[in-house]
Amino acid sequence: MTDLTSLKYTAEHEWVALDGDIATVGITDYAADKLGDIVYVDLPAAGTATTAGAVCGEIESTKSVGELFAPLDGEVVETNADADADPAVVNSDPFGAGWLLKIRVDPADVEALLDRAAYEALTGSDA
Repeated sequence: MTDLTSLKYTAEHEWVALDGDIATVGITDYAADKLGDIVYVDLPAAGTATTAGAVCGEIESTKSVGELFAPLDGEVVETNADADADPAVVNSDPFGAGWLLKIRVDPADVEALLDRAAYEALTGSDA
């Protein structure tokens, strides 16, 4: 189980785990629950530049299509082929096997994101 307090979060319901200058990004369980059964993900290709707050992909569920926002400026270095092949993993393990992309970032930028307590306050729950 991922230590959710070690992650950073965005107001758009993405989580970020930093390892050196690589940020692994996914959507939170709160977002996955609100979307419903995820059936398709459209992720940016490796080498794509990301801009914090800008749309960088889509997540389609049986309920709706949601936008994936880049949490940080950087460059995509990898996308999750497993999530592409079986998008349901985003629902079943959003903080683990359901990660979406890895971005090379300036580690200092991550500090500006929300901590777990602030994210829970934003969602009004223990999301």
